[in-house]
Order: sequence, then structure tokens, then C-alpha cells
Amino acid sequence: MIELVRRWWKGGEARFGLAETSDAAALAALHAESFRRGWSEEEIERLLIDRAVVADVALMGETPAGFVMSRCAVDEAEILSVAVAPARRGRGLAGRLVALHLGRLAGIGIVRVFLEVDRDNAPACRLYRSAGFREVGQRPGYYARPGATPAVALVMRRDLA
Repeated sequence: MIELVRRWWKGGEARFGLAETSDAAALAALHAESFRRGWSEEEIERLLIDRAVVADVALMGETPAGFVMSRCAVDEAEILSVAVAPARRGRGLAGRLVALHLGRLAGIGIVRVFLEVDRDNAPACRLYRSAGFREVGQRPGYYARPGATPAVALVMRRDLA
């Protein structure tokens, strides 16, 4: 078995590196704070074990403050989730994390990255557009909303090469 070494990059007060299975509980807690239906620790652990999944984490001290996770196939990737702790939002952490992640994906040969985002999630749409993503489609009624009409998902793409 190959031992992966977590390498850290400093960015302001945060450190950035590869997420590991030992981060699963903390990432599940972050995800639950960020989405109506958060992923469980077991779901995140299964993703982190998957060789096709690349996940980066931002630490403030020793506490995960955000993460981004993608699944790769040949030369394409799909961003599965980006989550940042509510107390850390609005400070550019997500932008730095996404930029680092896109660089890592490019470094392993990914040339196109896709994602889906709720059209009504203005902060996430701004983040992705500022990271160079553009809308390439829509999925009506994709996101369930309790007591409301399901939300439209924007399908976005960014070319890395």
C-alpha cells in the first residue's frame, strides 16, 4: 500500500492540503453546516477512500475550516462539494481553496471540470464564476426544497487546458 503524504501550503492564516480519511468526521460536520442534507461521516470516508476522488482541506490551526472534493474520470472531473464553515465565509477562503484544487486537478491531467449549483445560491454562483466556470446547461427541478418548488441546478464547466 502506498502511503500518501499530506503536503501543506500556507495561504494567509489557513493551511491547505490533501484531505485524509481521518478528516471524515470533521468534514461531515462542515458539510452538515453547509447543506440541507449533509453527508454522513461514512459517506465522506467512502469518498476519501475512492482513488478517483481528490479532496483538499483548509485548516485554521488544527480545525478544518473548508474543503472541496471532486471525482475524476479520464481527463474530466466533477466537483462534488465545496463547504466552508459559516464563521469563515466571506473572507476568500473558498476562492483560495477552489483555486488550489483546480491547480491540483490540472496537475494530474484533468482538462475539464464540471459542477452543479443551485441557481438561487448567489454566493456559490459568484464563487464559481470568479473561478472561471461558465454555465453550460440547466436541470429544472433538481434540488428539492421543503415546502417550495424544487430549485434549478446550473451545470457549469471550466476548461483547465
